Amino acid sequence: MTAYTINLDPIVKLTREQFYELCAANPELKLERNVNGELVIMSPTGGETSAWNSDLNTDLNIWNRQDQLGKVFDSSGGFSLPRGSDRSPDAAWIPIEKWNALTPEQRKKFLPLCPDFAIELLSPTDSWIKGLAKMQEYQDNGCRLGWLIDPESKRVAIYRLGQPLEILEAPISLSGEDVLLGFVLNLENIWSSL
Repeated sequence: MTAYTINLDPIVKLTREQFYELCAANPELKLERNVNGELVIMSPTGGETSAWNSDLNTDLNIWNRQDQLGKVFDSSGGFSLPRGSDRSPDAAWIPIEKWNALTPEQRKKFLPLCPDFAIELLSPTDSWIKGLAKMQEYQDNGCRLGWLIDPESKRVAIYRLGQPLEILEAPISLSGEDVLLGFVLNLENIWSSL
């Protein structure tokens, strides 16, 4: 997925509400807003990346349905992060307590919080460096566990709140650790299809 960044600051500084309205008026576009207020426009993914994204969300949702400990969100779900950006991870999860604390109006728009867990899956045209920066942004906003998965290089960057970054080469699986108790994501289908 190729991403283009547009700096609107010389012309206008979009508020969160204006950004939400812009997204609602252009549902065919996948838009994010970085912490600098710049628009990030992303193209659709190819079939391979889309299928992997679907598998990631399916696995996460099946795990979540067992004990219904939270809510799972796909790449269409927007999060208004505490430090000012608006992002849409490829997969995300929040504990049910956070969901229950939201008002009905907050649930209808971009969620005004950072997910406790986020996955970003790089497509062939994505930048590893930009992916790392995006994951760091999630962590800086309170994300407790994050995975940046790079299928082409068969590597994963693991972000844990308050801990140094860990990079694994071709792991067979990833553990949800103490954030997603009992969740294990099998990566063999991604690595083997390359």
